[in-house]
Amino acid sequence: MLSASCGTLLDDIEDIVSQEDSKPQDRHFARKHVVPKVRRRHTPKYLQDENSPPSDSTIPGIQKIWIRTWGCSHNNSDGEYMAGQLAAFGYKITENASEADLWLLNSCTVKNPAEDHFRNSIKKAQEENKKIVLAGCVPQAQPRQDYLKGLSVIGVQQIDRVVEVVEETIKGHSVRLLGQKKDNGKRLGGARLDLPKIRKNPLIEIISINTGCLNACTYCKTKHARGNLASYPIDELVDRAKQSFQEGVCEIWLTSEDTGAYGRDIGTDLPTLLWKLVDVIPEGAMLRLGMTNPPYILEHLEEMAKILNHPRVYAFLHIPVQSASDTVLMEMKREYCVADFKRVADFLKEK
Repeated sequence: MLSASCGTLLDDIEDIVSQEDSKPQDRHFARKHVVPKVRRRHTPKYLQDENSPPSDSTIPGIQKIWIRTWGCSHNNSDGEYMAGQLAAFGYKITENASEADLWLLNSCTVKNPAEDHFRNSIKKAQEENKKIVLAGCVPQAQPRQDYLKGLSVIGVQQIDRVVEVVEETIKGHSVRLLGQKKDNGKRLGGARLDLPKIRKNPLIEIISINTGCLNACTYCKTKHARGNLASYPIDELVDRAKQSFQEGVCEIWLTSEDTGAYGRDIGTDLPTLLWKLVDVIPEGAMLRLGMTNPPYILEHLEEMAKILNHPRVYAFLHIPVQSASDTVLMEMKREYCVADFKRVADFLKEK
């Protein structure tokens, strides 16, 4: 049975997880890899002080790293993957920025305030003589900006190589990995989904089902960072969901720049993926779908209504309006009109 909190009206999606929510304790305590840890010997403190390398040592795997992420749930998932890999290698992930030897700044380019915070954090890190690695959409989209010069950058599709970049940065080198992942010339969705991960909330797994999109909106910088649509295969996404539930997770959040466009590049579609995922959701766990643009959900409205009515799927969908003017939407190259948005909203509310 789902808890009473699932039936109440929520002001914000972040309020979904509460103390009353169903927590599959058996799976939670049986999880093996939620937080990768390195086994260390219990050495007396006086010997630790004597044998520990100095904080400015270039020996990899002993430094403290502070990670700051701005932006969407896709970016947050990338940050969790990078934290997991670094911790698995031996680095200590710290919440204290001042004690960290290296700052990993994972940026967002959607809005100016987030980019301003990112730029200010770089300046502060430089003032405090911290080693710096930059990630996320800002350096991927605009790697030649003056304030990024001389700094290490890891691209949005290269997060599985974060340990290499951190290692070289600690040694005093500047590294830039901005390439795309490809298989026989075909662009892939990104890094592997089975990488180690440190979740900010151990009960929620954020899964990126695709990267990029099919649009070319006139105002959007994210397109320059994430590129064209590239979807993960259904079997890989289902395997990741199964693994997450085994590790004690009781919510799956699906994310991407446009979930509605999922699969169009690999011969499938979003409803097909969702039905496969629904089959593996255990009792007491839930699935939540992220943002979809109106054009790519219109042809799936009947199936989407059935899926959103499923007891283990939140009846929630994020559909951006952007403007109530067809003229403005056309100038934005949004590829839908006001009537399209109304049709999506009215149909799903009715069902």
